[in-house]
Amino acid sequence: MPSKTVHVPHLGGIEAGYEMPYPYDPEKPTCILVNSFTTTTDLYRDQYQNKDLNDTMNLLAIEPLGHGKTRTKSEHFTFWDTAIMSIQVLDALGIKKAFALGTSQGGFIVVRMALLAPDKIEGIIPLGTSMDYESEHSRQIGCWNAYENCVPLIERWSSTQPTPDWVVDDEFCDLISMLGFGRDCPESTKSFWKKTQKEIYRGDEGRKRIRMAAINLLERDGLHSRLQDVTCPVLWLHGSNDIPFDVRLPKEEIKMFVNAADAKLHIVEGGAHYLSATHPKEVNQALIDFVTKFRGNKL
Repeated sequence: MPSKTVHVPHLGGIEAGYEMPYPYDPEKPTCILVNSFTTTTDLYRDQYQNKDLNDTMNLLAIEPLGHGKTRTKSEHFTFWDTAIMSIQVLDALGIKKAFALGTSQGGFIVVRMALLAPDKIEGIIPLGTSMDYESEHSRQIGCWNAYENCVPLIERWSSTQPTPDWVVDDEFCDLISMLGFGRDCPESTKSFWKKTQKEIYRGDEGRKRIRMAAINLLERDGLHSRLQDVTCPVLWLHGSNDIPFDVRLPKEEIKMFVNAADAKLHIVEGGAHYLSATHPKEVNQALIDFVTKFRGNKL
């Protein structure tokens, strides 16, 4: 599903890629969906197609900086910049409040949104994510080694010369599908995302965007000391088979939301890193229940 764009002022101007599967209904609550590393709004195709979910809320998928159709003149940006951009997308579309769900790096972003705009974010739903930087502790409890995975990519994607013929390689695309959808990822899913990633990440500008996206992933700041400032409800959904982030991590970190109106962790048995795609039934129902319960929450 192709995303639309809307102009917002951050970083001197951003064309932010977004998707709303149905026209905005101001009588319904809204939930933002933020996609994972090098994916697009298409990560949430199963959510767009679920009638109960769309009857309950407006879905607004937003593509982070460096992803999909989102473009800015600045070569440098962070997850904080995407959080600000996403809040400005709400303003541009005339949406006063929203819940926010984010997968993997999207989880990093929605927590930042809750910190930056507590008056706008009604609740957050992190999926398969972490509140830490890429720390030694996270590796000790079974999480992936981002340095082993990302440093070679960043080095490979760095160039002082223009690269007009550059296209992201098959090996990278297959790695992302395995990490996200699991080791038994269907070939049709691999093919879809490989085609998508090769369309987006090509030429000099595509190389620069994916390089900065990888730098953001590797060198992000941790949020542990800030989590006490999150006051909205939190529902963390995590797959038992998540490859990058072992379930021991969310079990530790959900306890850090000490001032949230509510903070719960739900482990989805058999779920992979991209949980909304591998287990849409469980995610959709949990999202409906959460938004219904906390819509208009005043705590």
